[in-house]
Amino acid sequence: MYTNVESGYRDVKPGQGAAGRAGMTEEEWKEATRFDSTDRGWVIISIGMAIGAGIVFLPVQVGLMGLWVFLLSSVIGYPAMYLFQRLFINTLAESPECKDYPSVISGYLGKNWGMLLGALYFIMLVIWVFVYSTAITNDSASFLHSFGLTKTVLSTNPFYGLALICTLVALASRGEKVLFRISTGMVLTKLGVVAVLGVAMVSEWNLSNIGMLPPLGKLIKDAVVMLPFTLTSILFIQSLSPMVISYRAREKSIEVARYKAMRAMNVAFVILFVTVFFYAVSFTLAMGHEQAVKASHENISALAMVASSMPGHTVKLFSLILNIFAVMTAYFGVYLGFREACQGLAMNLLRRVMPEERINADWVGKGIMVFTVLLSWSAIVLNAPVLSFTSICSPVFGLVGCLIPAYLVYRVPFLDKYKGVALKVIIATGILLCISPFLAFA
Repeated sequence: MYTNVESGYRDVKPGQGAAGRAGMTEEEWKEATRFDSTDRGWVIISIGMAIGAGIVFLPVQVGLMGLWVFLLSSVIGYPAMYLFQRLFINTLAESPECKDYPSVISGYLGKNWGMLLGALYFIMLVIWVFVYSTAITNDSASFLHSFGLTKTVLSTNPFYGLALICTLVALASRGEKVLFRISTGMVLTKLGVVAVLGVAMVSEWNLSNIGMLPPLGKLIKDAVVMLPFTLTSILFIQSLSPMVISYRAREKSIEVARYKAMRAMNVAFVILFVTVFFYAVSFTLAMGHEQAVKASHENISALAMVASSMPGHTVKLFSLILNIFAVMTAYFGVYLGFREACQGLAMNLLRRVMPEERINADWVGKGIMVFTVLLSWSAIVLNAPVLSFTSICSPVFGLVGCLIPAYLVYRVPFLDKYKGVALKVIIATGILLCISPFLAFA
């Protein structure tokens, strides 16, 4: 049920540049696409979304699987991730209606498809709301206790979690500019910590830790199993939809909105790839497989491995920064996507029972805030085993990030221009993400 529209382009001719497609002169285009504080803010949010608390366990996972497996997984995963995040942005940016993810799908395929695929997107974000709600509560309470600021671990009190989540949701709901200011210092600090940890390991490098090249069959299988870990080390697809929607709301030209969203994604991707890839490889070269196995059994992170070469207080401070800052900024990124997904589903349902002009969008927004608080709090109170839920994230990422955008390209005539080799790579990656959890147990 795709409505053929011109997507905001005026007098588009073959071979025209971006300025021509936007109906602008080159001078107008340069002014419209100038890199500003909003662009910097979305780069920060994207990096903050990608570097979660799990970054401290990435070297352990790489050490367990081996450097060769990680390198093959990186060769497959990082380019594929760039391609599918690029396609995700393009399919969103060119949508006739771009208010939320379900409305985008509805505009292309009809409201029933919008409801179904919007629900899938919602499930992906619910998992991460659970993960980061419990993580920020337990980690912050643990650090307050370990630094002697509290006599007991506050996470045992359900109202501590409620107060914390209410504070985070209130901050995240204040608007983009406030969120950008709050996140900037935390994101730059934790990015710096990851880089420092990677550099700290250089003096411990031992080329014998590269190891022997595994048999081809085992190498390929292990690389596919490793793929979700590789992708999620710098994945920020959760923040792309709110970013594109924000640019579409701000910019009159769809081409300008698409360009600015793509540029922010490119900048964030390059920074993340260089920093995180170096960090993972540096630790792998410094740490033997036996150390990784021991760390896995003892459930200790990369920070515990560098404890011998750093003062105790420094390690403790780095641990605090990475855990608290990583979880807080990731929660902000997840909240933006979750709020948008809830809004899309709520509007889709409400439009079925009443005219759109009777829907009070302000009340819908307030209801979503309350729902987010209650959902997060329920995960905290129940102390749900959220990490067991994350095993289904790989197939959901494969569907939402790869297969659904690819399906749109084949289904919607206006998106034909995105067909090609890159699309086939995206489809293959989506399939691998869907099957990788099953291979892990094979």
